[in-house]
Amino acid sequence: MAARRPVDDTTPNGYGALLRTPRAWTFLLPALVARLPYAMLGLGIVLLVRDTTGSYGLAGAVAATAAVSQALIGPQTGRLADRHGQAAVLVPAVLVHAAAVGALIALAHSGAPDWTLFLAAAPAGASVPQVGAMVRARWVNRLNQQPALLNTAFAFESVTDEFTFVVGPVLATGVATAVNPSAGLIAEAALTVLGGLAFAARRGTAPTPSGPTAPGLRRASALASPGVRLLAGGFLGLGTVFGALQVSITAFAEDAGTPGLSGPVYGLFAAGSMIAGVLYGVIPWRSSARQRMLACYALLVLGCSTLWAMPNLLSLAIAGLFCGLAIAPSLITGYTLVETLVADGAKTEAFTWLTGAIGLGLAIGSTAAGQLIDHSGPSLGFTVALIGSGLGLVALVTMRGLLLAPAPRSRTVVHGAAVRQEPAGAGHHG
Repeated sequence: MAARRPVDDTTPNGYGALLRTPRAWTFLLPALVARLPYAMLGLGIVLLVRDTTGSYGLAGAVAATAAVSQALIGPQTGRLADRHGQAAVLVPAVLVHAAAVGALIALAHSGAPDWTLFLAAAPAGASVPQVGAMVRARWVNRLNQQPALLNTAFAFESVTDEFTFVVGPVLATGVATAVNPSAGLIAEAALTVLGGLAFAARRGTAPTPSGPTAPGLRRASALASPGVRLLAGGFLGLGTVFGALQVSITAFAEDAGTPGLSGPVYGLFAAGSMIAGVLYGVIPWRSSARQRMLACYALLVLGCSTLWAMPNLLSLAIAGLFCGLAIAPSLITGYTLVETLVADGAKTEAFTWLTGAIGLGLAIGSTAAGQLIDHSGPSLGFTVALIGSGLGLVALVTMRGLLLAPAPRSRTVVHGAAVRQEPAGAGHHG
C-alpha cells in the first residue's frame, strides 16, 4: 500500500490502550535494555579518551567518528532489516559492536597512536543496533489500522528515548567515576549485547521481511522523498544540540570542580524532554503535525539561545531543563510526519534516516564544541547548539511545504518493499 496519512491526533487514554496491545511488552522490555546504551556510547568515549589523552578536542572527534559511522551505516542496516528481517541484522551487529568497543578501550589504555582510536570508533558506531527504529516499525506493523493509537505509540517511543538519555549519561558517568573511565563503555557494550539478543529473539512481533525485489520493480527508497530529506535536516540540527551539550556540560562541570555532576545535569536536560513527551502524548491536538513541528522547533532554538550565558552549574541545569522541554515534541512530530511520507516497505529505513541524522548532528556538535572548548572555554561550546538548531529551523520554515504528503496522482502497488506506479484509475488508492 502507499504511504498512509494517519489521523493526526492522540487520545487521553491512548497510553493505556497502547500498552494493552497483545504481546507489546514482549518486545518493549528487551528493547529498553538495548536502547539504553545509545545514550552511553558518546559520553563514554568522551570520558575515556579525555582521561587517557587529556584532550576534549580529541575526545569529541573520536566520539564524532562513532556517531558519523552510525549515521551513515544505520540507514543501510534499516533497509537490510526491512528486506531480510530484524533478527538477521541485530545478532551480528551486537557482536561486532562488543568487539569494537573492547578494541577501543584496549587501544586507549595502551597509549596507542591517536589515529587507532578512530579506527576502533568507526565500527563501534556503525554496529550500534537500530532498535529504536525497529520498535517503531513493529508498532506500525501492529497498529496499521489504528492511526490515532499509532501517534500515541510514537509519543511513547520518544518518551522512552528520552528516558534512556536521562538514565544513560548518569549510569555512564557514575560507573566511570566510581570504577574507572573504561567501565562506562564496558557497561554500554554489555547492555547492547544482552538487550539486542533478547529483542532479536522476539521474532513473532517483527514485521514480515519484504524479501528481494521482484524483476522490473523499483525498490522504495525512503530518502527519495523530499519531505524525508527535510526532516533529516531538521533532526541533524537536533543532533547538534545533543552533541554540543554532551561535551560542553562535561567541560563546564569539570571547570567548576564537580566532574561527577555532568551526567546528572545532562540527564536533567533529557528529563525535561521526557516530561514534555509524556504530556504531548495525552493531548488531543487540533493543530497539524507540521504546525506543531515548527512551533516546537522554534521553542528549542529559543532555549538554546540562553545556555552559553549561564554563570554556574545550577543555572545551567535549570536552563537545560527548559531547553529539553522542546526536544521530545519535536521528535514525536518528526516521526509522525515521516511515517506519512513513505511506503510500508521503507518504514524502518525512514525511521533510521532520522535517527542517523541525529547521530550525524551529534558528531558535528561534539566536534565543534570540543574544538571551541579547547581554545575558548566551556561556555562557548554551547553556541554550537544554538547555531545548529537555528539552521534547522530556517530549513524547516522555508521548505515547510515538503512536509505535506502529496496528493496521490497514481496508484502505488507494493510488492514487499518494492513499488511500481499505475495510473490513478487503475484501482482504489490504499
